Amino acid sequence: MTHRIRRVAVLGAGTMGAAIAAHCANAGLEVDLLDIAPQDGDDKNAIVKGGFERMKKARPAALMSKSVLERMRIGNFDDDLERVAHADWILEAIIEKLEPKQQLMQRVEELAKDDAIISSNTSGIPLHQVAEGRSESFKKRFLGTHFFNPPRYLKLFEIIPTSETDLHIVEEARALGERVLGKGGVIAKDTPNFIGNRLGSFSGMNSMRYAFEHGYGIEEIDAITGPLIGRPRTATFRLNDQVGLDIAVGVAENLYELVPEDESREQLRPPVILKQMIEKNLLGNKTGAGFYKRDRRDGKTVFDVLNLETFEHEPAQNPDVPLAQEAQKQGDLGARLRFIMQRAEEDRHARYLRDTLLPDLAYASRRMPEISDTLENVDHAMEWGYGQQAGPFRMWDLLGVGETVEQMDSLGIEVAGWVREMLQGGNESFYKKEGTSELQFSPVNMEYEPVREDPMVISLDRVREEGKEISRNDSASILDLSDGVLCFEIHSRGNSIDAAAVEMGYEALRRLEEEDEWVGLVIGNEGRNFCVGANLGEVAEGVQQGDLDRIVEAVDALQNLLMGFRFASKPVVAAPHGQTLGGGAEIALHTDRICAAGETYMGLVEVGVGLIPAGGGTKEMIRRLVSPAMHTRAPSLPYVQEVFQKIALAQVSGSALEAKEMGFLKEDDRVVMNADHLIHAAKRETLDLADGYAPPVRDKSIYAAGTVVRAAIEASVIRTMMWGGYATEYDGVIAGHLARVLTGGDISVAQWVPEEYILRLEKEAFLELLKNEKTHERIGAMLKTGKPLRN
Repeated sequence: MTHRIRRVAVLGAGTMGAAIAAHCANAGLEVDLLDIAPQDGDDKNAIVKGGFERMKKARPAALMSKSVLERMRIGNFDDDLERVAHADWILEAIIEKLEPKQQLMQRVEELAKDDAIISSNTSGIPLHQVAEGRSESFKKRFLGTHFFNPPRYLKLFEIIPTSETDLHIVEEARALGERVLGKGGVIAKDTPNFIGNRLGSFSGMNSMRYAFEHGYGIEEIDAITGPLIGRPRTATFRLNDQVGLDIAVGVAENLYELVPEDESREQLRPPVILKQMIEKNLLGNKTGAGFYKRDRRDGKTVFDVLNLETFEHEPAQNPDVPLAQEAQKQGDLGARLRFIMQRAEEDRHARYLRDTLLPDLAYASRRMPEISDTLENVDHAMEWGYGQQAGPFRMWDLLGVGETVEQMDSLGIEVAGWVREMLQGGNESFYKKEGTSELQFSPVNMEYEPVREDPMVISLDRVREEGKEISRNDSASILDLSDGVLCFEIHSRGNSIDAAAVEMGYEALRRLEEEDEWVGLVIGNEGRNFCVGANLGEVAEGVQQGDLDRIVEAVDALQNLLMGFRFASKPVVAAPHGQTLGGGAEIALHTDRICAAGETYMGLVEVGVGLIPAGGGTKEMIRRLVSPAMHTRAPSLPYVQEVFQKIALAQVSGSALEAKEMGFLKEDDRVVMNADHLIHAAKRETLDLADGYAPPVRDKSIYAAGTVVRAAIEASVIRTMMWGGYATEYDGVIAGHLARVLTGGDISVAQWVPEEYILRLEKEAFLELLKNEKTHERIGAMLKTGKPLRN
């Protein structure tokens, strides 16, 4: 049903309203962003302009590309509110006060189309009160749609129907969130702060209070409450700096007033220290200082830490936390958590985690079914809204439900009655598998029910569980996606390209070409990133051992594999997401079609380690950006220079939309907003291409501009950058090699050449640079620090 949502009106241009409007535009919707007209002054759009301009400058960026601004219009409630009459979805995001919301909804009802979805982004006002006084027809299509900040990046999309909302509208809102905006839809009840902020406020205030009362330091808490326990690196105190302490405290205080019957209400009261910090304007990143303060010392960026007694910032101590190292050795998240709980009596850091995590889990159980009827909604809210690896009930399962309840009892932590009934009924876990399907225990019906399955999601792990993994090594796998479509999945460390991944790529290609049952190939995975490029460790090892022959073989193997993908007799589709760098970008560039997640950061970044692309990246950028223009007899220099700058400056797209503008994606390549839908979309694209597919013709498709253009680039770009101090002498050496490859080597007269010709030049330049000590230094620095060295 979401195909009918084309135009959105966002009412309210504050931080959230403007950012939601931006993300709707990112997703291809036409957007009107409106706000009140100021009481003074001649410009009735002054307020909306202010919010609009702040959104444009937001960091991290709210916009996937500046071009999406073309889909946005601004206006004010006095002159432009009638625009809502054309909107398919009207979203209210004005000040968190009931009366203005009700007044605005009265005006909206008079103007809105009969079938428009009307929603509110409120988190602190009961939705049924916002809709009070409106008609039955209005109430049927009114609900809450609550985004987490920043809306572009956080996956959680809470959908809150009232008792009068039509169920079809609820499903349409969920489909809009998941399929158009790329979010994870969670159905919440119309209770204060819904799911995410209800549980998050309790956890945040409780964990900080415990730290303050028991003498734990800011740094040591952040050292143990991040990835060690399946949470983001922002951990506890860095997270509050990021969110803004005034926001976190404000949400908790607002919640405290709204939940007089919550048995744990007092835990929501912000600790006195937090109030003192707010008085001193120590709000976090937005005021330049909070629990941490960014500074520069001795030419380096440092993060000083707040002394909670003096409220002055002091140099970080980086305290030793043995528990973190010991727990990390235990393996996966479940093993780490169980180890920590076992150590709680003897280790103060383990005790902190026990005494803060277990109350979180128990509180979540006590809020069921008040805030939601299903466990998956609660778990997803915390996973998608807070970046947790496992929500409360999934974490409880990892710890063992029965054992954890016994531990809670011994500590005097109250567990919900339905959990005890579940255990007494012989049910040992909140989730369980039945074949390849997953079930969840229902605290409402007191029996197991299916976990919702999104038909647009293909889980590669589930494909594996179904016995459809055809071949595997440590770095990559080949899977059967059914309907004749193969999947080549890289799952090496860091999703990098190593010898084993290339070997598996050859097997995938061989099966595609030789076995009749296959009609096409998807290259994709479900790692954090699609592919970060070559395994630098392998390259460094070859250099240290002086084994250039092995490196030559590796370059040949990668080039031949990617050319095999490019000219395969059946379609090959790439499904990049996240970082798609260097060799990862080269893989994608050699496929027939790219289905890229909206958050795809693509670039040829080899110069950062003193090299140039050697897997065909340079060749592909010429083919995509230079060659087409030459058919129109345009001068070649501007086009060659554009490609040169993209590679020489290691430019990386900030999104898939930018990747398309930069030429990494073609016009017919697809952008998929929901990364969870990526493999499904790529499979569908493969099947579409397979019908009547004809592979590309091998011909002279590369325009080599010649030595005159090369000399122009060397003079106008490379030397200028060096003279201006923007490039080191060795940057100039690398750039010289790049310019030579881009223009066809020593060809004096511009001409068309085969792709293999440029590949040979790429390999020659790559190997020549690899012999240089300065390249060795750059590779070593990247392996050691993760940052490029400018030497």
